[in-house]
Amino acid sequence: AYVALMATTALGITPLVSLLVVVPVMALIGYALQRGLLNFTLGDDLLPPLLVTFGLSIIIQNGLLEFFTADSRKLQAGAIEVATLQVTNGLWIGLLPLLQFVIAVAVIAGLQLLFYRTALGRAFRATSDDQAVAQLMGLDTRHIFALAMAISLAVVAIAGVFLAVRANFDPAIGPARLIFGFEAVIIGGLGSMWGTLAGGVILGVAQAIGAQLDPGWQLLAGHVAFLAILAFCPQGLFPKVSG
Repeated sequence: AYVALMATTALGITPLVSLLVVVPVMALIGYALQRGLLNFTLGDDLLPPLLVTFGLSIIIQNGLLEFFTADSRKLQAGAIEVATLQVTNGLWIGLLPLLQFVIAVAVIAGLQLLFYRTALGRAFRATSDDQAVAQLMGLDTRHIFALAMAISLAVVAIAGVFLAVRANFDPAIGPARLIFGFEAVIIGGLGSMWGTLAGGVILGVAQAIGAQLDPGWQLLAGHVAFLAILAFCPQGLFPKVSG
C-alpha cells in the first residue's frame, strides 16, 4: 500500500495502474529478502525464521511511522470506487468489488496452474516436501525459496493496493489484516488455494451479515463463523488431500 502511495504520488498515476510498478518492485524485494536474509534462518528449527520475521515486522512498522507518520491514508482511484453495474431491477453490484473478485479468481487460477502444470511448480512442491532430496536432484533450493517469496510478495502487492483503495491504512494495520487472512486460510483448509478463496468469501459474507444486524457485530460475526467452522471441520472445508 505504501509503495503504491509513493508510486501514485511520484508518477501521477492511478492506484490500479500503479500495480504495474508495485507488483514487480515487491517481487524484487521478496527475492532479495529471502536470498539475502531469510535463507540463512532456514533449518529444522522453526524459531529462527519466526524471530527474524517478527523483528522485520517491527522494523518495517517503525520505519513507516518515521517516514509516513501514524496518520491513516487512502488511495484515491476515482470514479471506479462508486461505479455500479445493474444486474436486475433493484440489484446493483459495485464495479470495484467485482473487479477485486475477478482478479482474486484470476490470481488463484494462475497460481494453481503454476504449481501443478509447470516445471517451476514441481520444483516448488519438491522443495517444500523434502529440501534435502530436492537438492540431491540438482535443484538450487535457495533460488527456489527466493522465487517463492517473490511470488508471495507480488500477490500481497495486489491485495495491498486493493485494500488501500477500499479502506484507510496506517503503519499498524498489518496485524489486523493478518488475522483475517489467517482465518480465511484455516476456513478453506491448509494447502487449498480455491479453499482460501472460499474461506475469504465466507468470512466476508459473515461480516456483512453481522454488520446488517448491528454495526458492532461486524468483526465478531466473522470470528464466530471462523470458530464454528473450526469446531465442526478442524481441517477446514476443503483440505488438501495428500497423495
